[in-house]
Amino acid sequence: MTDIVDELKWRGLLALSTDEDALRKAFADGPVTFYCGFDPTAPSLHLGNLVQILTMRRIQQAGNRPLGLVGGATGLIGDPKPNSERTLNEPEVVAQWVERLRAQIQPLLDFEGPNAAVMVNNLDWTQGLSAIEFLRDMGKHFRVNKMIAKEAVSRRLNSDAGISYTEFSYQILQGMDFLELYRRYGCTLQTGGSDQWGNLTSGTDLIHRVDPQAVVHALGTPLITKADGTKFGKTESGTIWLDPEMTTPYAFYQFWLNADDRDVSKFLRIFSFKSHEEIEELEKLTEERPQARAAQRALAEELTTLVHGGEQTAAVVAASRALFGQGELTGLDEATLGAALSEVPHIQVAELGPVVDLFAEVGLVASKSAARRTVKEGGAYVNNVKVASEDAVPGKEDLLHGRWLVLRRGKKNLAAVELR
Repeated sequence: MTDIVDELKWRGLLALSTDEDALRKAFADGPVTFYCGFDPTAPSLHLGNLVQILTMRRIQQAGNRPLGLVGGATGLIGDPKPNSERTLNEPEVVAQWVERLRAQIQPLLDFEGPNAAVMVNNLDWTQGLSAIEFLRDMGKHFRVNKMIAKEAVSRRLNSDAGISYTEFSYQILQGMDFLELYRRYGCTLQTGGSDQWGNLTSGTDLIHRVDPQAVVHALGTPLITKADGTKFGKTESGTIWLDPEMTTPYAFYQFWLNADDRDVSKFLRIFSFKSHEEIEELEKLTEERPQARAAQRALAEELTTLVHGGEQTAAVVAASRALFGQGELTGLDEATLGAALSEVPHIQVAELGPVVDLFAEVGLVASKSAARRTVKEGGAYVNNVKVASEDAVPGKEDLLHGRWLVLRRGKKNLAAVELR
């Protein structure tokens, strides 16, 4: 890769830059030491954070050194939300979340070789700092009129909630992070989302005030939007997290598999590490044969493998196929099957009744008479076996792992019944 700036632009990952030509020259003269910060305001990172981690991975693969910062200090404060104050978490909770986030970032970066990544924690250089030192050494470099003009702050100032001094001072802390990493590691670039641009440039401004000769940069990635107007990284069941306990690998896989044809090209360029030629071929396939969902399938497998590993990916692919009659349901392990069935309509029952009752109760059909018609027309399946009789009653021996029945109407309409 000869020009990482061109690569980021091709992938739609360069929305803002303090000076694109100067940044291009810095990369050409490289290697560049750069950082991106992640605040532990939740016990897991999500897909928005994954954009930043994978951008770091790309820049590292182009021969530069990443610093992954998990904010043990800034996580105690929280950057200003658009409309309200953040709930402050206890220090012990934040410390636990720091370790969880580090464990999610580390497998996605390379910690060996000449440009080995380094993980850092801003609590290391803030916890011993007194309030007087902070105000004298850092506060004097910030002008209130410029701080108020930052978008995140001005938005809150114009809201009913206003803004506390705690969140107002967040940009000073983030600016101090860049200065500290500049001094400790020779870090000259900070990356982040374009919605964080005010915080990113607080760091470049601070460094220029402390060292007017310094050449430092900020790079902002765009806000990802979906064609249907819904928020990227969210589904009806909530946020897509990287932690498998919070979003199962099956649900993670399904998120990508269900991507809108209008979005999949953008998602491929942002998230996939396939070559330009491979991505353009998948884009062509989507245009010519959208029903095959080749791009979605390729993206789902690549991202699930990257985040959750090949073994989990194989399990969820097998589950996805088996649920729709293309594999053996009995071959699925209990955890994977349970995760898959949690994503479809499901009910719990105390005892197993007739199939037509179950189809109606779980909502696969509008009524028992509609269920009988479905059976008569050959479109009703239990555990991928066609239901032959309108009077069929499944037995406990039919339960998968002694718990579940998988009901299907036609090729695509799924539901599950769990025996309590």
